[in-house]
Amino acid sequence: MNARAAGAQSARETRETQGARETQGAQGARPEPARVLRQFRQILKLVKTHFQQVEKQAGIGGAQVWALALLREAPGIGVTELARRMDVHQSTASNLVRSLVQAGLVRTERKGSDRRAVQLHAQAAGLRLLRRAPQPFAGLLPQALARLDAATLMRLDADLGALLAILQTDAHSAREPLAVIAMSGSANENDLHS
Repeated sequence: MNARAAGAQSARETRETQGARETQGAQGARPEPARVLRQFRQILKLVKTHFQQVEKQAGIGGAQVWALALLREAPGIGVTELARRMDVHQSTASNLVRSLVQAGLVRTERKGSDRRAVQLHAQAAGLRLLRRAPQPFAGLLPQALARLDAATLMRLDADLGALLAILQTDAHSAREPLAVIAMSGSANENDLHS
């Protein structure tokens, strides 16, 4: 199933879930944790499917495609600015850039009085790769979050913050590219219940 078909299926399932939620809301009942877990599964499946399509069509990972797209939009930015725009650690951005340079998709340039400062530019091969890569380059989830109204996004932020507090997550993982997280390892059938 391609990302578009997975998105259509996810939208149908989301409408069904929203209908059930409205019915429960009218009754004042608490949704079952399994229902919420299914929504997480839908999101994760959609994200993973999108990044699999990116890798299949572009030949590189989703985080690399996103970095390349940002360098096309802002030629000459440095690694620090790239990390800021991707909201990842500078070391993560540096590793992405290193792999893109080694693949001949990005070139580095040192200009000005501070020869330590490196400017990054997408090469012609990188620009050709972007033309065949599926969009959105940043991924489906960031695009969907950007489309939410402010009140919904604030509520989601607070609710996910409460869930993360219960899970006692490692804050370091919050700055890893979603493409890397989604594609690391593959879930087998036995992992789908958790």
